[in-house]
Amino acid sequence: MLGRELVSLGAALTALDRSALDITDAPAVADAVAGHDVVVNAAAWTDVDGAETQEDAATAINGDGPAHLAAACAQHGAALIHVSTDYVFSGLGTEPWAEDEPTAPVNAYGRSKLAGEQAVLRRLPSHGFVVRTAWLYGEHGTNFVRTILRLADIRDTLDVVDDQYGQPTWARELARQVLSLADAAVSGRAPAGIYHGTASGQTTWYGLACAAFEETGLDPARVRRAGSDAFPRPARRPAYSVLGHDRWALSGVDVQPAWREQLRAALSAGGLTP
Repeated sequence: MLGRELVSLGAALTALDRSALDITDAPAVADAVAGHDVVVNAAAWTDVDGAETQEDAATAINGDGPAHLAAACAQHGAALIHVSTDYVFSGLGTEPWAEDEPTAPVNAYGRSKLAGEQAVLRRLPSHGFVVRTAWLYGEHGTNFVRTILRLADIRDTLDVVDDQYGQPTWARELARQVLSLADAAVSGRAPAGIYHGTASGQTTWYGLACAAFEETGLDPARVRRAGSDAFPRPARRPAYSVLGHDRWALSGVDVQPAWREQLRAALSAGGLTP
């Protein structure tokens, strides 16, 4: 989702998909980074449940891959923007997670992503940027908004979890923010470290589903509240994944708009409805 949005915004970039670059191949990564000012790592193992039984494979991509990228950036004098996740936190809070709060992932995916964060910050203390995002949706790839609207065509009612809180974030809005951070990094305006790249505000999956129905002219009464226990999954999900955005003020980059505003813009842009 994110990589294709970065390309669509017309930035002067070299776009390498997984067939062009395996980020677990350190020599290949070093060759690819040469000649670039900023590297954005939008590659990841994203199968949260699959990581529970394949943690080594997930960590090779989410942990070792960023380490290779950071080493290559250090070698060639480039900045690295590494995209991470809210899943590095425990989810047991009730207030938005600050960028410097202690991490405590509750599943294998979160542990693999935390390993990547730590590698970037350790190897690039002055040129490493970690952007944590969450609940991402967009025109490209499988995501909750597209799925819920597809199911609306074939089911009378939908049961959706209402006890997990987060910030639905449009991939295009995240791409804009990442590119602004890249500019700030090159100009020296943005201090290295952790930033939270999510929409403002908060809701639940149920709230997002209702909003998606309303914005597309469907009856939100067709969406019914459910608890997480109604949908047992191999990987435990954090209950509270709302992220704070205080560090953006140090970079001169704007905080993202509210999640409902983003959803409306994304639906107007097309590519999400069946």
